Amino acid sequence: MTVTIYTQTSCTSSKKALKWLKENEIPYTEKRITSETLTLPEFKRILSMTEDGTDEIISKNSKDFKNLRCDVEQLSIQELYDIVKDHPKMLRSPILIDEKRLQVGYNEMDIRRFIPRKVRAYELYEMQRLSYEI
Repeated sequence: MTVTIYTQTSCTSSKKALKWLKENEIPYTEKRITSETLTLPEFKRILSMTEDGTDEIISKNSKDFKNLRCDVEQLSIQELYDIVKDHPKMLRSPILIDEKRLQVGYNEMDIRRFIPRKVRAYELYEMQRLSYEI
């Protein structure tokens, strides 16, 4: 299972997430949203996997968002996509996505969900085994 990670060049959270993926040998494809345009199907897929809709992926503190002065909740998906396409820095980053999971931003505990279930189960077993030996 390959993770797609949408990053921004100067984003420290993106750098941390990329480093974590490498260290944990998780196969990934990186897409820099500031230099590679996010496609409409990619945008729809990301949006469909959010729990909080646009609140989860749009950075309302970004300069681009503040300069737009619009209510994203009132926009159609196509209108919102057109704005994001022209102003990709208004997206939070990184955005990590695979077939089943979506994570926005870097969180050291939450990113572990991208480790295969078998590996996580084994790690838990080993931790439990070691705790009994103490």
